[in-house]
Amino acid sequence: MIERKDILSVPYLKKTTFTGSHEGLRFRFAVVKKGLPQEDGAEKAKEIQKLEVIAWEAPYGFDATPEEKKQRMETDFSEEGIRKAIDWLNELWEAEPEKWLTAKNNWQEREY
Repeated sequence: MIERKDILSVPYLKKTTFTGSHEGLRFRFAVVKKGLPQEDGAEKAKEIQKLEVIAWEAPYGFDATPEEKKQRMETDFSEEGIRKAIDWLNELWEAEPEKWLTAKNNWQEREY
């Protein structure tokens, strides 16, 4: 089970992405900027920060895994958002533990 202490702090996540794994479930936390609709008379549209979390099967890294094999979720970039993301990752793992456990040792050629 992934716990809050396993994921780095909010100040760290503001600066860079964080990748990790748990029993064959690989994941990536990244801050993304989303534009809000421009208000009338405003010179520039406002941006907010969101937390994007991506999960995929081991053993391969993020760049070596095709996009269609990745699962994504987006939440607020906050302590609460990080906790929601951790819950989501744990739900993924608990829904299919055999899939993840098998994936971590699967270094053979895949069909992608």
